[in-house]
Order: sequence, then structure tokens, then C-alpha cells
Amino acid sequence: MAGETNKHGGVDVRAVATKVAAVVLWLAVWQLASVLVGSKLLLASPLDTVVRLGQLLVTPTFLATIWFSLVRIMGGFLVAYASAVVLAAAAHVWPVVGRLFAPAVRALKTVPLACVIVLLLMWVGSRHVSGPAVFLAVFPAVYFSCAEGLRNVDAKFSELLRVFRVRRSVCFLAHVWPSVLPYLVGTSKNVCGMAWKSGVAAELIGSPMGSIGERIYQAKVLLETADLFAWTIVIVALSALCERIFVTLLSRSGDLSRRWALIIAHDLPIQHVGNELVPSSVVLSDASIGYGDKVVARSINIDRGPGSRTMLTDVSGTGKTTFLRTVAGLQPLLAGDALLLPPTVTVVSQDTRLAEQMTAVQNVCLTLGGQLEEKHVRAALGELLPAEALDDPVSELSGGQRRRVEIARALLCPSAAVLLDEPFASLDDAAHAAAAEFVLRHLKGRTLLVASHQAEDAELLGADVLRLFDGN
Repeated sequence: MAGETNKHGGVDVRAVATKVAAVVLWLAVWQLASVLVGSKLLLASPLDTVVRLGQLLVTPTFLATIWFSLVRIMGGFLVAYASAVVLAAAAHVWPVVGRLFAPAVRALKTVPLACVIVLLLMWVGSRHVSGPAVFLAVFPAVYFSCAEGLRNVDAKFSELLRVFRVRRSVCFLAHVWPSVLPYLVGTSKNVCGMAWKSGVAAELIGSPMGSIGERIYQAKVLLETADLFAWTIVIVALSALCERIFVTLLSRSGDLSRRWALIIAHDLPIQHVGNELVPSSVVLSDASIGYGDKVVARSINIDRGPGSRTMLTDVSGTGKTTFLRTVAGLQPLLAGDALLLPPTVTVVSQDTRLAEQMTAVQNVCLTLGGQLEEKHVRAALGELLPAEALDDPVSELSGGQRRRVEIARALLCPSAAVLLDEPFASLDDAAHAAAAEFVLRHLKGRTLLVASHQAEDAELLGADVLRLFDGN
């Protein structure tokens, strides 16, 4: 059976046998119940149902009946799905949209479907009732799922992509859509079945000629339980087939979107203006840095010229990371005067920020905007990583290897300055030295700011030591 595999990729015989045994058990229960009832009109047996299903399959109207319901139910499903995703995205970008539509979406979630179907019968007629019914049943579930996924997109990685000036379309394809996808896939496994249930229920109430619902209604009126069970099997099979196809395509869209992201990133390179890539000074006079109303450090006086190399060595909690974020333009200066870098900086943050399902090469290419060919990216990464690690998803790399990918990304992407926050954390001595050499080799005269607890990093990088509080 599909999906029944063990950890080695082979068929899990025990799982398959368990499922087969369960099916056999319930068929036996069904057969026993049919014998006890003793009337085919009230409860047809499994054999009667299979025979009747075979007869239905060869009738001239069978495919037309399937097509009638399939088009309307899946049409309503697809329109609902697309509308819900678009509206959830709009509500995420513009919260006022979410507030405006929230009462209506909550109402759709709680109003009984039967009441909705009755209204739809009056508005659109029985022939077209199933599509709108499916739409109203599916829309809320997909909307809330997509909204939840958007709220849980990794904001730190989104921030990093903004620092690297990655285009919004690339960010969406490489990061946002793959992040939301697991939420949508999980919901889709439920709403596909929900679509068929609500659609057939609407047809059953409206009984439009030529629909599956109308055939079920006729079976109920004539007490043809074999027909009822046969059409139920058809509905279950169609629901399962639609779910399998849709979920498979949806799941694969993640890989496809990442590929498109890389193509767009290469074909539409990052645009630089004027002297944004010229190394610049970092000058702060009696400055205060922090978050909102919280001041992390005061009275900072720094004057570092273009192309300088500086290492911050203050102890933890004194504002090194906050200082680098302020220089990068990620938060405003709270007080004092400043001449900061232009917006083109590249960074390595304390915490890991990578596209987990992309390879090391793809993570770097994503931020380059076509500035380097892939072969040059591979050559540069080969200075830090073994060749076999370059094409594995970074989620499968060690902590030290992941750190080296981030260092390569920051140094290979063109910028006016490079900001490194504890860049050599988790590296052993050999990797530490190699990474420092890589930084010097690829710095190319840019201004360098490094925050590190390791005193030897100043010597490795040829950097001047600076303490935030005395400016020396």
C-alpha cells in the first residue's frame, strides 16, 4: 500500500497486514449485520454492494454523473482555497483587512451547513448549489490555517533576507511559501474530504438532475441500500483520489517555489545605487542604543574609517549585538549623533539563519542576485566545506558546517561592510583558523565589524580591539 514503508524504504509488511486485517474485520461485521437484519432493502450485504457497484460502472450515465458533481465540487474547492490563501495573505500584510473580514469568516465557521444550503438553493438554484456550498465549507479552514502559517514564518530569516536586499518575490518563493506549506498540507488532508461531504450534502438536499446527490436521494426513496452503499464507495474513492492528487501537487510546490526563487534571484540581480558599495565610516558620538524605551548602552563614542577592521570585545549583555543591529539599520539609534554605514551590509547573526531545505550552494546563491556564477560559489564554499556537503540540505549539516555557510554568504555577497556577530562559535580550532583566513581573503577592502568573546580573533583578523564604553 502507498505510504506503508519502513525506515529502510521497503514495504512495512506488518503495517500492511494490520490494515488488511482491519478491513476484513469490518467487512465481516457488515456481512453479519446484513444477515441478522435479513432484508436487502434495509441493509445490503458487501457482496450485493459490490455487484451493484459493478453494474453502475457500466451504465451510460455513470461518467456523466461523476463529471457533473466533480466539476462543481472541485471547482468550489479550488476557488475557496485560492481565495482563502489570498485573503489570509492580505490580512497578514494589512491587519485592517483581517479585522474587517474576521466577523464574516467566523460566521462561516459556525453557521450550520444545512442552513447555508437552504439559502443557496433560494439564491442560485439546485443545479449550482454544490459549488458555493463547498466554497463556504472549505474557505474558513484554509483561511485560518494559512493565517497561522504566516504568523509562524521565521521572522529572523525574513529579516536577514531584507538586510541582504533580496527581492520580495524571491523571499516569498524561497522562504514564506515553504514555511506556510506544512500548515496548508495538513489542512488539505481534511478539507478535501470536507468538500465532498458538503458538496454531496448540498446535492442531496437540492437533488439536481444528473448529480451524485440526486442518485443517492433516489436510492433513499426506493430503499435501494445497495445503490446507496455503492454511491458512497464512489464518493469515498473520488474524495481520496482528489485528496491524494491535490496534496501531492501542493507538497511538491515547495521544491518548485525554491527553484523559481533561485531562477528569479539570478535573473533579476540586486540593484545597487551610487556609492553604496564603497567602504564607509562608522562614527557615533555620545550615542545610546537599545530597543524601544530600553537603553542597552549609553555614551558610545566610535570613529572608524572606511575599510577599517574592528572587533568588539565587551562582555555579554553590554550591547555588542544591539550595536551591530543598529549599524545594519535594523533598529534606530536612541540618542546621540551618528554617521552610519549605507544600507548595503552583509551579516552573520549569533543565531543560525538559513533556508533549511536548501543546499549550502543555494543558500549563498539566493542572496547574491546573480553577482557570481554557481561555479564560483562552489569554489568559494569548497574552501570551507567538504565537497559532499555542498549539495545536501543545510538542515542535515553539522552546526559548524552551517556556520561556515553563513560566513561564506556574508563574504561573497557584495556590500559596503561586513558585520559578524560571534562568527566562529561552534568551530573547532582548524575550522576557526580556516574561516578567519576566508574572511580576510574575501573581505576585499570592506569595512569589517566583528563581535567576539575570543581575544585571539583580533589577531587572526588583523582587527583593532574596541570597547563600546570607552571608544578606545
